[in-house]
Amino acid sequence: MARKRGLDHDDVINAGFTVIDRDGVERVSLRAVADLLDVQPPSLYSHVAGLGGLLDDLAIAATADFGETLRASAIGIAGDDAVRAFATAYRGWARTHPGRYDLTLRTVAGSERKSAGIGAVETMDAILAHYGLTDHDARRAGRALRASLHGFVTLQAADALGRGDHDASFDALVELFLDGLRARVATG
Repeated sequence: MARKRGLDHDDVINAGFTVIDRDGVERVSLRAVADLLDVQPPSLYSHVAGLGGLLDDLAIAATADFGETLRASAIGIAGDDAVRAFATAYRGWARTHPGRYDLTLRTVAGSERKSAGIGAVETMDAILAHYGLTDHDARRAGRALRASLHGFVTLQAADALGRGDHDASFDALVELFLDGLRARVATG
């Protein structure tokens, strides 16, 4: 194997994503990443702290990308349209990157993971601020939206939604969330 010159952390992360997208998270290994980069596995230790460190770094990078996608989805829109755009972007990213989506749920010690996820949280907070909810209700609404979207994309990825129009079912899920949100706002 020829040694690749100029290998850096981004190269390792991108190779890890290639393995994930091609083979799934469970197939990520230092060997698989090294093979893609045409280096020996020990040379990766200059860039990641072993397999656990690689998976943590992949989780941080995936979470940041996911957050940026969600943030971009809501630029210039507000209210129900922003919720719909956020939900559609969430589902689209999770479907396009199922392995990376799984990594966004990985527990990573330290503040890097939290910092990476702040984009998604801030976007959801900004969208929900339009409704004038109390902080407590906004936090609950954010959790409800995330749980609903996660449940849907997880069931869809597992091919567990059954027959029917999944797009229509997704739209109904989002509209039911919005109906509940509007009802909560109306009752104060």
